[in-house]
Amino acid sequence: MHHQVVDFAGLPNLPKVNECYVALKTTLKLAGSQSAFKAIDLDAVVAVVLAAQAAGAKRFGVVSAMGADAKSPVFYNRIKGEMELALKQLGLKSLVIARPSLLNGNRAALGQPKRGVEGLGLWLARRLRPLLPVNYRAVLAKDVAHALIQAVQAVNPGIVTLLSGDMHDHR
Repeated sequence: MHHQVVDFAGLPNLPKVNECYVALKTTLKLAGSQSAFKAIDLDAVVAVVLAAQAAGAKRFGVVSAMGADAKSPVFYNRIKGEMELALKQLGLKSLVIARPSLLNGNRAALGQPKRGVEGLGLWLARRLRPLLPVNYRAVLAKDVAHALIQAVQAVNPGIVTLLSGDMHDHR
């Protein structure tokens, strides 16, 4: 695995691009503080989109989270909502926001630490899957990626929000 350190506050000019996809996210535990979390999940996302816009991108796809709401009392949901609001205010020609529920995937292969509560949530989600409404079911990270790419490439000008149920078994 190769790790690249990036200063999102001072991104270099990007090469010419048509589309931009952003799936930056962390956890409060890994970030270490609310301000560090916000710097990644809001500020860095906006910085990447602005850099891609300056490089000519016209279509954007961003991974947010189910429950994103700039007025939420829940910190995580509030930051995700603020990120979405900031992007909407940029006047982008085409923006697709993916709001997955609990992400299911091989985090160990990405070098990420185990998350006990998340593991329990995935275990429960697998057993309760038939009983859960589709938007609340865990979704494979690869299905989120496929759905986001397809939506960005198909979308007309405007803003589209993909709910978790829109991303299941997407190929």
